[in-house]
Amino acid sequence: MARTGRVADPAPTRGEREPVLIGGYGQGMAERSLGTRVVLIRHGESVVTVNRVVGGPLTCTGLSDLGRAQATRLRDRLADSGELVVDGGLTLYSSGYPRARETAEIIAPALRAEKVAVDEAFGEQDPGPDCDGLTYEEFIERHGRPQWDLNPYGVSYPGGESIAAFDLRVGSALTSVIDRHAGSTIVVACHGGVIDRALRQFLNGPKSGVFELFTKNTSLTEFIEVAVGKWRMVRYNDAAHLAGLPASSVKARLAGEA
Repeated sequence: MARTGRVADPAPTRGEREPVLIGGYGQGMAERSLGTRVVLIRHGESVVTVNRVVGGPLTCTGLSDLGRAQATRLRDRLADSGELVVDGGLTLYSSGYPRARETAEIIAPALRAEKVAVDEAFGEQDPGPDCDGLTYEEFIERHGRPQWDLNPYGVSYPGGESIAAFDLRVGSALTSVIDRHAGSTIVVACHGGVIDRALRQFLNGPKSGVFELFTKNTSLTEFIEVAVGKWRMVRYNDAAHLAGLPASSVKARLAGEA
């Protein structure tokens, strides 16, 4: 199947000219294996998204029917292409949210992963107990629209996690798994916010604002370490396997009613 969103070739072999580098992790690891590959996969469409609910760790109930179809498409693509399978195997992680765990469990056979390692630190920005489970309309009525582009240390969700705290959590989790699995392939089933945090950190970008991302369900975003602490973005938002599926359950339902 054709792959989209690729922005660079694989890491150079010895003797080739070093590429433009991007940095982020593991600067203290002066002697370690290079070629670490990090692939971030956003979960399939979730039930809370369809129901227009702030779906934190307390109220997430997993994937919608379309979300399972998206994850199945990705599983079949990965099984056919073998694009993530490497000699020696890989490590498959998931956040603790049901929508991410379910996605990981669906794709695991295509990755020949023996198990899914659940790491709560890869969860989406935590809205806190007061906001978790509110409908979008209830949240806006009580708190107004979130200002994601402003001060990362400010309040995004009253009683919940700030963008700065979220950024630190995701960065710490990435640093830990990269150091633990240096030189190998790491696949993480996670969330759009986590991918946004990771991209900003791998590219040494700002904590908030300047640019906006819209990461598609079950898309692949990939980075490879080309020098110690230096990373190259290989692809972002690669969702070629979703061709022909509805963009969302809501749009599919509206189309059916038209």
